[in-house]
Amino acid sequence: MITLIIFLGILALIALFLVNVFNRFATLRNLVKDAWSNIDVALKRRYDLIPNLVETVKGYAKHEKSTLEAVINARNAAMAVPSGDINAQIKAENQLQQSLRSIFALGEAYPDLKANANYLDLQQKLNEIEENLERARRYYNGSVRENNTYGESVPGVLVASLFKYQHFDYFEAEEASRANVKVDFS
Repeated sequence: MITLIIFLGILALIALFLVNVFNRFATLRNLVKDAWSNIDVALKRRYDLIPNLVETVKGYAKHEKSTLEAVINARNAAMAVPSGDINAQIKAENQLQQSLRSIFALGEAYPDLKANANYLDLQQKLNEIEENLERARRYYNGSVRENNTYGESVPGVLVASLFKYQHFDYFEAEEASRANVKVDFS
């Protein structure tokens, strides 16, 4: 009888441990998804703004067609990524970020464009969105760090495969986006 009670007690402790670990995984996964949804909202605002910015620039920089097409293609590629694939979305967003830097460089190359009220308004709105994205990305990366650390350390690593632990990628700048944008006035 006593061995049965001890066995049931140990079984109850193991069950409590597993429930606790499962709940922690669920909480962390939901934090990452919540953080991603904040980024997603800002990205949708950015996607809506980009065509207006491109159209404004088109009037001033007619021979910069390849730059404008690259921005639109990067936007369309980012929008085409399935909403549940966070890691693919991060890669697409890094490409879009790089192409947006080139469109702002055009503003430096064309003084009339830089003085255009529509361009300035769109650029200001895009800058606000980028600031919101920066904050959202920091929150997302913090949530990812917490999730990944728990899933890769004890006790999480002991049962991670049992609970279908999901590792998330950080939102990091690609090497190409760290370089300065070249502005050529010749």
